[in-house]
Amino acid sequence: MQKDQVSTIFELLDTASIRLKKEQSISYIEALAEAGEAFFQANDRDGLLKDVIEKADFASYDHEQIRKAFQLAVLKGQKDISHPNRQMTPDTIGLFVSYLVNKFLEGQKELVVFDPAAGTGNLLLAVLNNLTAETKRGFASEIDDVLIKIAWAQANLEEKEVELFHQDSLEPLLISPVDVTVCSLPVGYYPNDERAADYELKAKEGHAFAHYLFIEQSLRYTKEGGFLFFIIPNDLFEGKESVQLKDFIKDQAYMNALIQLPVSMFKDKKHAKSLFVMQKKKEGLEAPKRMLFANLPSFSQKESMVSVMRKLDQWFIEEKETKE
Repeated sequence: MQKDQVSTIFELLDTASIRLKKEQSISYIEALAEAGEAFFQANDRDGLLKDVIEKADFASYDHEQIRKAFQLAVLKGQKDISHPNRQMTPDTIGLFVSYLVNKFLEGQKELVVFDPAAGTGNLLLAVLNNLTAETKRGFASEIDDVLIKIAWAQANLEEKEVELFHQDSLEPLLISPVDVTVCSLPVGYYPNDERAADYELKAKEGHAFAHYLFIEQSLRYTKEGGFLFFIIPNDLFEGKESVQLKDFIKDQAYMNALIQLPVSMFKDKKHAKSLFVMQKKKEGLEAPKRMLFANLPSFSQKESMVSVMRKLDQWFIEEKETKE
């Protein structure tokens, strides 16, 4: 049933996007952004989308199925025109981050979540859709105008309370500190040396690492005692430059977990990634008794995955017992 619903929604998005792409001579991903807006506003674009708008019933669709349908459409758009800065967080990773957020913040009734590199909103919305907290809302920042428009359409069609900012996320943000930050770190150099000078993790020479600055910015906008969940390159803590980063993190936060994602998810082992979890320091808080380290098997290897999940659950039990 759910699979059929994803297919139904994708067909609506795809049909509308193809028509808009042809009419406006734009890329598929740009057309998808326009289509999402059209569905939310019930704008049939002078009859061009009349039949698909009438077929759609987003109010009756499951929110996760809407997100997954958008994900399929975004993946199609990436095949249409590849863009290095428009890579989306894979669905399995988003769901696993959701699991970790629920485990680390178990019992909290209200949560505010922030993604400073939101892209199409896939990671943020995966977390918001799967949070067990009674009240949840989000903030998203993204510099790419096409991607944030898709995030806006998704958030509205999934009826999520999300405030979006179209800006350079390393500039000052008009948001209050949040309970949770989630982010697939953009990796590379940050060209704005003047802005980078405001950061402790600025480079001594040349351009600063954008991924270092995103970590520092995320800590600025996370509450004391709040948690941060980063998708990081496996070599983040390697190399002489990482000494500065490690010292900064030790001063600002407690490192809770480092979980390597399945290598099979990545075409090149050099691009493999991990999940890094830390908690911003707060008076009265203590570091975990031991940091959680794990290597995830392929998500398709059910028995191995169950074994790892038992290990993770045991770590949470032990940590809870030490704090009681």
